[in-house]
Amino acid sequence: MEYVILAVVIAVIAVGAIAGLVVSGRRRQQLPPKSQAPVITAPKPTPAEPQVGDESAPPTEEPRRTVEEVELPLPEAGTTEAGTAEAPAEIEVEAAEAEAPPAVEVPEPTAGRLVRLRSRLSRSQNSLGKGLLTLLSREHLDEDTWEEIEETLLTADVGVAPTQELVERLRTRVKVLGTRTPDELRALLREELVELVGRDLDRTVRSTRHEDGPAVVLVVGVNGVGKTTTTGKLARVLVADGRKVVLGAADTFRAAAADQLQTWGERVGARTVRGPEGGDPASIAFDAVKEGIAEGADTVLVDTAGRLHTKTGLMDELGKVKRVVEKHGPVDEVLLVLDATTGQNGLIQARVFAEVVEITGIVLTKLDGTAKGGIVVAVQRELGVPVKLVGLGEGADDLAPFEPGAFVDALIGD
Repeated sequence: MEYVILAVVIAVIAVGAIAGLVVSGRRRQQLPPKSQAPVITAPKPTPAEPQVGDESAPPTEEPRRTVEEVELPLPEAGTTEAGTAEAPAEIEVEAAEAEAPPAVEVPEPTAGRLVRLRSRLSRSQNSLGKGLLTLLSREHLDEDTWEEIEETLLTADVGVAPTQELVERLRTRVKVLGTRTPDELRALLREELVELVGRDLDRTVRSTRHEDGPAVVLVVGVNGVGKTTTTGKLARVLVADGRKVVLGAADTFRAAAADQLQTWGERVGARTVRGPEGGDPASIAFDAVKEGIAEGADTVLVDTAGRLHTKTGLMDELGKVKRVVEKHGPVDEVLLVLDATTGQNGLIQARVFAEVVEITGIVLTKLDGTAKGGIVVAVQRELGVPVKLVGLGEGADDLAPFEPGAFVDALIGD
């Protein structure tokens, strides 16, 4: 019996030992393999801080400053002492100016503008007026001299028929005059040129309000002649003459044309009626006149889309604009804007526009540059309507009512 008990005890001990070995092996398998620890570079600590692995030691004494001794850094530009951002004064002023509407300007009076701007015609003066005076001052006016006079007039874009008429009158009067002093020649030439330009034509821009609504002015012309700018300058002319103006931005096919016209209007306090880019020009023109009636305006200026005179469809659309506007009432003025430097090409444009709408007046732009002064005579003869306004520079008030006497004085000089 004792042997049996001993055998059982030995068996239990053996089983326990085997079980312990198995569990220990499994634990070794579950342990992760040893890997090299990553190298971490840390900033060098200050001497007062203990290092990793150092034995704790009492901190070393360092000199300390009171609050009064500590100097605070000055606040940077654009921040307050509390550290909050603060916009510079100049930025605040600029932002305020950008948000504020432009100040309403007071345009120059239109009376005598052409006289004040006569120096702008100096180039035309050299090619026409002074050239004629030089030729007429010759002691003997033979056939060669008269041919030179005729050539001078033709070169200045006066046109064939007006040139022949002027030369014939000059020959007759010079023959009667006999002896010719410089003053007599200047007076003679001035009188004949004023007559040629047309002293008795009605050059008034019909912009006075009717009993039942405002006067309506359509501004037409091809792209590039300064049509939108001329419309804005004309608004200044009318405001200077005491008119209340509403602008219609019906040039919807040129990028930023409406923005440009609106800027011109804001500068003189005139409201601008506009629509979406690429919208129907006739609809915008109609709304502009409707707004002018509601506001009690004196004049509605409609800037039409720039038309290529060679495109029949676009020219037909211009006729549509006029017909739609006339549902409110008659159109008082149709002003054709021409670039004075284009010469005979400008006359071709004028001829085509006159077939689509009834032109009542002409605006000649860029007459201060290399334009020939004779274009005034030629375009009036071509259309049978007067030049009413001339552009003599890039300034806001450089659009002047046309005055034949002042114009001729600028051509022939003092």
